[in-house]
Amino acid sequence: MSTETAASLQITAARPYPQLLDLPWDVPLEEWPQEHLAALPRGISRHVVRFVKLGNRVLAVKETNAPIAHREYRMLRLLNRLEVPSVAPVAVITGRVDRDGEPLNAVLVTRHLQYSLPYRALYSQMLRPDTAKRAVDALAVLLVKLHLTGFYWGDVSLSNALFRRDAGAFAAYLVDAETGELYDELSTGQRAYDLDLARTNIAGELMDVVASEALDADMDEVLAIADRIVSRYEALWVELTEPESFEKGERWRVEARIRRLNDLGFDVGELAITTDIDGTTVRIEPKVVDAGHHSRRLLRLTGLDAEENQARRLLNDLDSYTAANDRQGEDEEIVAHDWVADVFEPVQRAVPRELRGRMEAAELFHEVLEHRWYLSEKASRDVGLEEAVHSYVTAVLPNKPDERAVLGVDTQAIRVVADDD
Repeated sequence: MSTETAASLQITAARPYPQLLDLPWDVPLEEWPQEHLAALPRGISRHVVRFVKLGNRVLAVKETNAPIAHREYRMLRLLNRLEVPSVAPVAVITGRVDRDGEPLNAVLVTRHLQYSLPYRALYSQMLRPDTAKRAVDALAVLLVKLHLTGFYWGDVSLSNALFRRDAGAFAAYLVDAETGELYDELSTGQRAYDLDLARTNIAGELMDVVASEALDADMDEVLAIADRIVSRYEALWVELTEPESFEKGERWRVEARIRRLNDLGFDVGELAITTDIDGTTVRIEPKVVDAGHHSRRLLRLTGLDAEENQARRLLNDLDSYTAANDRQGEDEEIVAHDWVADVFEPVQRAVPRELRGRMEAAELFHEVLEHRWYLSEKASRDVGLEEAVHSYVTAVLPNKPDERAVLGVDTQAIRVVADDD
């Protein structure tokens, strides 16, 4: 949507945002009055950037030229649609003139990311090198996510990201996309260039922080932290994308690979699974997907309605079942129907009637798979499902509380157990 005002001001925005007209667009951004500004920490930028209060929102306004503003606005919209961690674009405003009629730069308006900090704000007090390492780790994760999406950043740095605290770690978000390009897939050279640029920029940024005495580290420590993005990135990239081959009888290794990926904070949506000509070797290649994918895929394929983690676990087993029976080339829905009949339902039927109310069907299946995992790991072999079900039903399930029996019970009626009971 593009709106042109009487004074030739043009606002391009996906949604109507009439409050934008209340801001002093005829004043250079660096001269905006305090009454419009929000006191938030700002990072280093080659552009003039200000945070402004507008209603109950805080927006970031960046002055730049019109082509760059429009290009970055479109790129951020694409990245948001792809659910890449990045700031959300609000509008591009062009046609600005000051009170003397002199032209002013265009601006890109984005939504401020709540609770986020520029990397320099992490050093507002003297902090340890560990803080820098965690920020670099977060940037490595972000860079991997961007590269998996096909986004070539072209200007990777701590300054071009924002950081949110995340249970003792940091989560990084892309904040400057003006140099980026989106491809179907990045070449090795494009990824290597981004990574080399990241290492160089991080070293320079940390040296500045050391010079300001906000970081107590010598040159070797700074360079080691900058090098860390390479090692963290490469480890993540290999774990996420490298194919892995193993013997057909080692199905438990499929699950082991998926567990490692989940532990790294990535979701594995689909596994490309192939077997060799004689069917003795299985090759897997994981793919990362968006949140909610597993529940939707499981419902579409099997009609089973499960929570996301349950669905992911069930689908992992479906993929393993597909590979084990050499049915990769068949219609996915037909294979899923057979998996329900041959694998999922027999597990439910194996549970004695008096124990069937202990938990929901999807959770029960997940628990059986979990139990099989531990049995297989302990035995260093692929424990069969029938054996695992028998063990679980005999040794584990009888000790579980009857969850269905708790439903509908007033929680006030449940006895509180005190420490001194």
